[in-house]
Amino acid sequence: MREGNLEAPTRHPLDWKSPGFHNEAAALKEMERVFDICHGCRRCVSLCQGFPTLFDLVDATEDGEVHGIKKEAYWNVVDQCYLCDLCYMTKCPYTPPHPWGLDFPHLMLRAKAIKFKKGDVRPGERFLASTDVHGSFAGIPIVVQTVNAVNKTRLARKAMDKTLGVHPEAWMPELATKRFRWSANKQGQATVINNGQRTPGRVAIFSTCYVNYNEPGIGHDLVKLLDHNEIPYTIVEKESCCGMPKLELGDLDAVAKHKEANMPTLARYAKDGFAILSAIPSCTLMFKQELPLMFPDCADTQLVKEAMFDPFEYFVARHKDGLLKTDFKAALGKVSYHIPCHGRVQNIGKKTEEMFKLIGSKVELALNTVERCSGHAGTYGVKTRTHPVAMKIGKPVFKAMAKDEPDFISSDCALAGHHIAQGMAQAGTPAKALKHPLTLVRMAYGLE
Repeated sequence: MREGNLEAPTRHPLDWKSPGFHNEAAALKEMERVFDICHGCRRCVSLCQGFPTLFDLVDATEDGEVHGIKKEAYWNVVDQCYLCDLCYMTKCPYTPPHPWGLDFPHLMLRAKAIKFKKGDVRPGERFLASTDVHGSFAGIPIVVQTVNAVNKTRLARKAMDKTLGVHPEAWMPELATKRFRWSANKQGQATVINNGQRTPGRVAIFSTCYVNYNEPGIGHDLVKLLDHNEIPYTIVEKESCCGMPKLELGDLDAVAKHKEANMPTLARYAKDGFAILSAIPSCTLMFKQELPLMFPDCADTQLVKEAMFDPFEYFVARHKDGLLKTDFKAALGKVSYHIPCHGRVQNIGKKTEEMFKLIGSKVELALNTVERCSGHAGTYGVKTRTHPVAMKIGKPVFKAMAKDEPDFISSDCALAGHHIAQGMAQAGTPAKALKHPLTLVRMAYGLE
């Protein structure tokens, strides 16, 4: 129960273009107000390292109150927030419409934006957030193999630690030998469009940087599921990064540039009646929540918000319309499934879990669902300063995912999945196999 506020939390637009948004003194004053309320509540202490950092600072003061914390120490709290949004969506009883109006994640985003404007963000962090830049090497023969091989060497990892601030032991994604957008069929073969009550009868696939450059197999499995269910699809004609890595960095001007690159194209699909699917929860959330809050007066952005779907949100709605095939053939055995934070805060329910249960009604599937932050949180999980903290945050998840020795572990967030697999291995309970949920559903259908 949300004490003091029994209504659903209401998100207000992010006033990032106002003259006072980047005023550091005003932001610090607001942080003091919010931190004082958080100190009196402490409900969010288990969510991330941001809140324990704040409460340790409070407890170290002479009188145990927020006013005793030096303002420069506030930035320690800011650096530990990775904008998972769970405090706002699942824990805080003082979000709008409560008169105290707390929006902790967007206050931290404001602070990150101020830090970025001041030039206090390191070049290595900027590079890590430029997924479309270092992903540009994907698909180039010889270069890909060379980069992937070199990045596994101890010498290269030491260099990355020194120059980019990447922890030598953190899991890092490899570059794909073939990009998804280069290798996928641009159009689905189905010709019949079934117009359901909840779902548009055709799909536009927003590839995402990660699927396009690192794990194109996730995108190919999505295409196979659409083909099997006779749902016409097209690959979005052109796309830029969704902007989430830049948002987490506080580089809001770069977010705006990516938005301007994406919206005209995506809005055209939305106007033409397409459902737009993104297989990476953070990217989906960006179009569903963050960009609409940053650009509340942009009609195209609001239109895309309504057309954007998580893949399993779409498939489950398709099933409710009586339009999803349930001819599952292959048993999956024991599956430990992790719900990522940016999936939880989309307010769509546990759609991937619903899909797994639908499969389990037809073939053998024993499901163990884990609903807790893995600790990876984008670049947070790979940075030298925060990787050990990310592994600590993920320990309860690593343990829970290993329950009953599953045949597969899985997460909608591919990065979280690899982070969990690494944590399980370090704990002595290595996963037998890591597969994305889309891959597992493709396997259950018996598709190659």
